[in-house]
Amino acid sequence: MRRKIPSTHTLLCFEASARHESYTRAAQELVLTQSAVSRQITALEEFLGVTLFRRTRHGVALTERGAEYASQVALRLQSLEQDTLDIMSPQSRSGTVHLAAVPTFATRWLIPRLPLLTAQHPEVTVHLETRTRPFMFSDTSFDVALYAGTVEQVANWAGTRSLRLMDEDVVPVCSPQWLAGPKGMTAQALSQLPLLQQTTRPNAWRRWFDSMGVSAPLALAGPRFELFSMTAAAAACGLGVALVPRLLIEAELRRGELVLACPLAPASERAYYLVTPDRGGERPAVTYFRNWMLQQVNQ
Repeated sequence: MRRKIPSTHTLLCFEASARHESYTRAAQELVLTQSAVSRQITALEEFLGVTLFRRTRHGVALTERGAEYASQVALRLQSLEQDTLDIMSPQSRSGTVHLAAVPTFATRWLIPRLPLLTAQHPEVTVHLETRTRPFMFSDTSFDVALYAGTVEQVANWAGTRSLRLMDEDVVPVCSPQWLAGPKGMTAQALSQLPLLQQTTRPNAWRRWFDSMGVSAPLALAGPRFELFSMTAAAAACGLGVALVPRLLIEAELRRGELVLACPLAPASERAYYLVTPDRGGERPAVTYFRNWMLQQVNQ
């Protein structure tokens, strides 16, 4: 049966043109002429019966339907590329784990421990990318996700099953220069200091002060940082007080670069979860990875 699928070459031209919104830049990336890319886009639009781009004074821009198609094509091409790399590898797909993880947890906690996984299972290779929000496994090549969130967030992640790994113990930390004594500060004193904000958790400080029963008009004020690693670095440099999961800053605490700004740490509603698609036929590499993760968190 003949399938209604454009050629890969045509889709590559479309994906590059959509990403750059420029035939010229797409041509440069693909080492083609601008007219060759333009012909491929015209042929694709005729094949689909849909206008994908509209002309602008500065070049081209995606139409609404073009943008929808571009997002899907990009995912499929990425998946096809990954499948190709897997089959080219001496290790087959059965020996790989495509893992999505929240960034700072990946760099601070997971990666330093991966040599232990290699020692136990040298046949398993982990391919790691970062994701901070739930996604559809069916739209990606991921086998596993390491996710930080609440019970409700994980329960609402459609088409998945989850395993709670560890609670998230969030603590306020700062540079030693901010502390007047070894016992730390009160929550009330903290409310008057510069508070470093986490972009992905804009209400973290407000919830922390609410749990302490402290009024904090400045709970939403202060410089914002995208990653916990940035927030921790800013605190260590003396920019203010950060609210960070303790397991992500153990090294800084040991070295004395960061200290607990307040000894009080209310229970967190968030935890770290191992999330997998709810489907049968799990590969051995994924099972090995899950069991190894459980060993690590239970040590």
